[in-house]
Amino acid sequence: MNILLVDGYNIIGAWPELQALKQDNLEHARDLLVEKMSEYQAYTGFQVIIVFDAHLVKGIEKKLKSSRVEIIFTRENETADERIEKLVKTMLSVKNKIYVATSDYTEQWTIFSQGALRKSARELLIEMETIEEGIKRRVKKTQENRPYSKIKLSEDVAAQFEKWRRGNL
Repeated sequence: MNILLVDGYNIIGAWPELQALKQDNLEHARDLLVEKMSEYQAYTGFQVIIVFDAHLVKGIEKKLKSSRVEIIFTRENETADERIEKLVKTMLSVKNKIYVATSDYTEQWTIFSQGALRKSARELLIEMETIEEGIKRRVKKTQENRPYSKIKLSEDVAAQFEKWRRGNL
C-alpha cells in the first residue's frame, strides 16, 4: 500500500495559494489542503494522512477522517515531525511504501534514514497541479461524451433540466 504522510503546516507555508489564504484564515487554508489531499487520494489511491502541530490549535490530541483522508492534530507538546516519525516507524513494512511530504530538510533526512521516501512541498504541488489537470480533462471528456437529448433544447432550458435532475431546485 502507498501511504502519503503530509506535514500540514509545512505544506500550507510552502504552497503560494495556501500561504496567502493562511494570512486571512488559517482554518480555511487547512480545509483547502484537506480538500486537495482528498482529490490526491481519490486520483492516486494512496492512503493520505495529514499531521498538524498542536501549537497552532490548542487542545488535546485529535484524529478526524474527512473524505477518506485522515487528519491528526498532535498532542500539545508534540510536533508534527515527531508524530510523522512515529507513524513511519509503526507503518513501515514490506507491504507499505511511505512517502512524507515536507520541505523541512532535517525531517527529510530523518524519515529517509528510517526507510521512508520524501516529497518536497514543491514536488507535491507540481504533482497536485498535474492531478487537477487530469481531473479537468476527465470531466471535460465525460461531458463531451454525455448523450444529448433527441429534442433540441436551448442552453438555458437544458441547464434548468440538469439542475432539476441533480436535485438543485
